Amino acid sequence: MINVKVSLRPIVSRLNLPTVLKTAILPGDSMERLFIATQVGEIFYIGNGVIRTFLDIRPQIIKLGASSGGYDERGLLGLAFHPNFYFNGLFYLHYSVAGTQGPGALPGAFESFKPNPCDSNTLNMKWVNRENHYDHIDTVEEWILQSNGQPYKKRTLLNIRRPFLNHNGVNSLNFSPETGHLVLTTGDGGSGYDPFNLSQDDMEIAGKIIEMDVGKNTFIDNPPVVTRFHELPLPIQETLTVIAKGVRNIPGISFQRFYNQYIKYIGNVGQDLVETIFSFIHYKGMPVTRLVQAFIMNTGLDQEGFINFGWRGWEGAFPTSIIKGCSSNSELNEKTIAYYDEAIKTSVQRLQPLLSYYHKEPRPGKFGATSLTGVQPYMGKDIPQLAGNVVFTDLARASQLPVRGVLAYTKVRTDCNLNDFGFIEPDYDFGDQSAYYVSLGTNLNQSSLYLGVNGSMKVADSNQGTVFEIIP
Repeated sequence: MINVKVSLRPIVSRLNLPTVLKTAILPGDSMERLFIATQVGEIFYIGNGVIRTFLDIRPQIIKLGASSGGYDERGLLGLAFHPNFYFNGLFYLHYSVAGTQGPGALPGAFESFKPNPCDSNTLNMKWVNRENHYDHIDTVEEWILQSNGQPYKKRTLLNIRRPFLNHNGVNSLNFSPETGHLVLTTGDGGSGYDPFNLSQDDMEIAGKIIEMDVGKNTFIDNPPVVTRFHELPLPIQETLTVIAKGVRNIPGISFQRFYNQYIKYIGNVGQDLVETIFSFIHYKGMPVTRLVQAFIMNTGLDQEGFINFGWRGWEGAFPTSIIKGCSSNSELNEKTIAYYDEAIKTSVQRLQPLLSYYHKEPRPGKFGATSLTGVQPYMGKDIPQLAGNVVFTDLARASQLPVRGVLAYTKVRTDCNLNDFGFIEPDYDFGDQSAYYVSLGTNLNQSSLYLGVNGSMKVADSNQGTVFEIIP
């Protein structure tokens, strides 16, 4: 595929780490404005070249970076505007709650767990004593913009206890244009290798894509803190449908109109080998009430048409592997299948990837990956080579200094066969500064693309963020 040259136009700089970029039209306004959410809890919007604060919930965000050398994957992770935001003022937040820091579900650094195929104790671990052994609590809230321009919280939709500090998802709230429901994307709960296999367990909230019917009033303003679906009150269960499982960690879900239907895109962040983009059109959602009933009755469920990305048995197109170092030659590192039985069990059920790109890349003209940070369709005309294609970002090209993120694109395929990708080459000069590509966003009709860049991956390093528009 050909490489595409673009320019980056800076919109605003000296931000904290930008996690969500999307546009909305404020009630009573006539202009579509870019909203920027930062990990530390600020939401700004741009109007007539002026940046204004929409909401600042920094005091409500968990203390970031303290337990992990400045790096963190918690904070303000999701922002979504109701499809009728212009009329009803409703919007939704997902964030990690201040004062909920726990000791973690396992001892050790946040990504230190590695399974040992020779030790069954490491392959079948359970998350026990969850009220005490957890890292933090995430919340999903409904807010409303009042007529005086002041937002206030209407109700809490979910309170979720998370086992580790990482893999909470990012850009984790988006509305489905098909159903009109809010879609929450949750990571597998963190550490490495999904120690408790939460992503494949139908009862676990972690590792899923969940539709929420926010139009239904549950009359429960402050739900209990839970980790599993059956712990939720019935009125909340009745608002939830699981679209997919087998998620490791994802930068949201995006939708591309294709004739009279929508292609859904999911980027699944890899463990050690591969970053993966999945796409699907048709799916069979599982109402949470049905999942819970099957769990209580201990009966099987027909999972035909239910989307499964395959994690933890599969990392993209590969059985999940542990890399064992070869002291004489790192080119000969051995890869051992971590969860052989699970790879076999989920091999038929799982969805095949649309695109894979690799951490260690032997092909010429490609790049070594770090972490997928955004997937967005581009339906504009200003950059004709990208029109109708899917753009994605990686945090940083492996082994490159100074650090540079990667922009790339892939073509739409409805046959679900594995796809190749081409580079998008920006002409912007970052000088000797690091440039981590941390987020990718688009406007309402997907005719504009926005790129969030940060000069550091330590959330404690403030004012290192810049948001660009990608232009011809």
